[in-house]
Amino acid sequence: MTNAEIIAAHYAASDAGDLDGMLAPFAADIEWTEADGFPLAGTYVGPRAVAEGVFARLQQDWDGFRADVDEVLDAGATIIGIGTYSGTNRVTGKSFAARFTHIWRLESTRVVRFEQVVDSALVVEAMSWTTR
Repeated sequence: MTNAEIIAAHYAASDAGDLDGMLAPFAADIEWTEADGFPLAGTYVGPRAVAEGVFARLQQDWDGFRADVDEVLDAGATIIGIGTYSGTNRVTGKSFAARFTHIWRLESTRVVRFEQVVDSALVVEAMSWTTR
């Protein structure tokens, strides 16, 4: 598989709710960075930390959370995913849609680094009881 196909398979596993498939391409020491300002901001190291600190918490906090990918761009060892997050906050009942860019770095077909770029304000607003 090409690096772009590996990342496309990760997104397909996410769509299917297949956690094992999502984690399959991750290196044992993957560094997964959620954007500053995003509710899960920070860097998680290792597949288990990503599964528990990101994927499980998104499912816990959001009803119908999705990452719909429009494009996967192949730049060799770097793959870019572009799309839209959406979901409804389980506490406030407010929904959101926010564009994202994912920057994936692979070495020998393993994901070693991930960085999220997202309009976090839209996500935080959906978690807030106040309105603009």
